[in-house]
Amino acid sequence: MDKAIIRVENLSKKYIIGNKLNGTLRETFVNKWSSIIGKRNNLTQEFLALNELNFNVNQGEVLGIIGKNGAGKSTLLKILSRITEPTSGRFIINGRVSSLLEVGTGFHPELTGRENIYLNGTILGMSRKEVKIKFDEIVDFSGVEKFIETPVKHYSSGMYVRLAFAVAAHLEPEILIIDEVLAVGDAEFQKKCLGKMQDVAGQGKTVLLVSHNMNAINSLCNNSLYIKNGKNIKFGNTSETIDFYLKDSSDISNGVITYPNDKMPGDDFVVLQKVEIVNNNGENVSSIQINEIVNIRIKYIIKLNGYKPILSLYLIAPSGEIIFCSIDNSEKAYTIGNYTKTITIPADFFNSGKYSVQIAISTFNPHIVHLFQKEIISFYVHDNYSSETRQGYTGSLAGMLRPKFNWQNDI
Repeated sequence: MDKAIIRVENLSKKYIIGNKLNGTLRETFVNKWSSIIGKRNNLTQEFLALNELNFNVNQGEVLGIIGKNGAGKSTLLKILSRITEPTSGRFIINGRVSSLLEVGTGFHPELTGRENIYLNGTILGMSRKEVKIKFDEIVDFSGVEKFIETPVKHYSSGMYVRLAFAVAAHLEPEILIIDEVLAVGDAEFQKKCLGKMQDVAGQGKTVLLVSHNMNAINSLCNNSLYIKNGKNIKFGNTSETIDFYLKDSSDISNGVITYPNDKMPGDDFVVLQKVEIVNNNGENVSSIQINEIVNIRIKYIIKLNGYKPILSLYLIAPSGEIIFCSIDNSEKAYTIGNYTKTITIPADFFNSGKYSVQIAISTFNPHIVHLFQKEIISFYVHDNYSSETRQGYTGSLAGMLRPKFNWQNDI
């Protein structure tokens, strides 16, 4: 039996940019006349916001939609919400849709919070009696009870989004479509929203969520869709899709930097040959799970005797700050030859984000810096929510690191 509640087939949306089509009567006439005589053709350009998207969403599924700004995510939601029409292709939706695409979507600014709740219920096809049953729950969730009789044009953006989300989530939609607008709310309200979306999905409803918060996507979504330049790049398991997105959208290597023989950084005495990010299976990686071990392998060549070069590694946080500097404390050899050193960083050490590595090789007595390479290789750490350090918490965790320490009960 087909469980698809949303079908998207070869969906495309094209915009014409560079030619002002709306404005005053004079501007409209000038633009029209210019297009007729061909003077503005060189100023117009077609922009394909969506390019033949294909995917299905099953009933009760929470689908994450990810991608960089301008990828086409919001355009897709506007089409599915019937705010705009596709240029080609089609979509089929079997169910009542409630959308929250931007602050105050569907609200009339001159109406009060109370009146807008009933207005939105009517738009969704609900009777006044049905909305009344949900009214107190909506107001309580939004936290704007004190201002419920005030026209919403006087609301702050935070109050707007609180009430808008409460209305969208509580008025019995079969499909709930949410854009990045949740970022407007404070941390406490975001947590309430995430919990509500989990409740909605648990009731067999379908949720489409666009967000740049990978923690929220990973926590809530069964499957995810990665859109790039309007195209469906990857669709499937959320953890795998996020991992692919982080790798694809980054400017980092595939986990290895190898220098040509004539371009190895260093001096006449020692040169750097290769740096690798290696997982526990010995594979080069550019992205790891938060509960995985990270090995950083460094290969260098001592070309001449007479100095005692020491290897140092600097780990750089996503903020650009140095987290630590580790100096090689292994048994050292200072004779001519090829050397490989590996530093192992334990699992459950990093927070999520992009980390970079800097390498220095120096002699300390006398002090000579043979080479210093800044941020020569980077890797992403992302959260798969299996880490015990979270204890079920779904929000963002502060700090450069998230180490797993032992906690003991004091007697």
